[in-house]
Amino acid sequence: MVQHYTSLDSVNIQNTWLTIGSFDGVHLGHQQLIRELNIQAHQAGSKSCVLTFHPHPSVILRGRTGAFYLTTPAEKVELLDELGTDIVVTHPFTFEISQSTARDYVTYLMVHLGFRQIWSGYDFALGKGREGNVPYLKQLGEQLGYQVHVVEPVLSNGITISSSQIRNLIIDGNIAEANKWLGRAYQVVGEVVHGDGRGKGIGFPTANLETGSEKLIPAAGVYACKAKILDVLLPAAVNIGTRPTFESTDQRSHVEAYILDYSNDLYTQKIGLEFIARLRGEERFQSVDDLIHQIRADIKQTREIITSTDK
Repeated sequence: MVQHYTSLDSVNIQNTWLTIGSFDGVHLGHQQLIRELNIQAHQAGSKSCVLTFHPHPSVILRGRTGAFYLTTPAEKVELLDELGTDIVVTHPFTFEISQSTARDYVTYLMVHLGFRQIWSGYDFALGKGREGNVPYLKQLGEQLGYQVHVVEPVLSNGITISSSQIRNLIIDGNIAEANKWLGRAYQVVGEVVHGDGRGKGIGFPTANLETGSEKLIPAAGVYACKAKILDVLLPAAVNIGTRPTFESTDQRSHVEAYILDYSNDLYTQKIGLEFIARLRGEERFQSVDDLIHQIRADIKQTREIITSTDK
């Protein structure tokens, strides 16, 4: 079971092997680095440690706003635990940290984490102005008594797998390719809240999810998903968008899940949606009857896709 800390202030650990980064998405590239770090650290009798940050450094350094996270902090810890990581530190990223010199920050980490190795990608850097690049860290390691191990990037069709590329895929609705790069289905978790009842009124009651302000939501359209309800996975046809067939002043994007083979009350429950495939983009239909006909087709296609995936 992973040890999780939300600050370094009270941490005093020795003999760790450390990797540092945002690791948003914990994608295939991250997984390769962390899995190998865990194996090698354990063989050496050391503990593996992942130091990650929240908020993302770009929020502090570039004023980034909006929903863009591929994983919440809790999801990230769970994924790192599944990889066999011993220690995860989700450290608050602040402007003060961004202004630390590389030497000062590495020394600070050494005091709290007592690391003997730093594992990183070839382009990793820390400290003000990114002065703490790999050559600098190697030189500093000779003075402070640690080694630097560089891991090559993981490629897909010649392209380096990265969190930013996966975000672009999800924003474009290319969920199948995003899932390949993540090594799993992209997931969005939300609490079921009251909607306007339009789905129920046309015979397809939906669970309306409040997903928060940080998690990236796929492009508008209809998706075949697996809905996780109390640890049970059920097929779900999920619509994301503004419901253009109905006249409304509400132009917010909604996440609505029609869960197949389920009829119980879901209000206030949390549901996890695993996005498997995008069926189509968002459409405006000439009539409600046309919409109903299309929903039936979406449900049939969803069932076929999820059944095929399960096999």
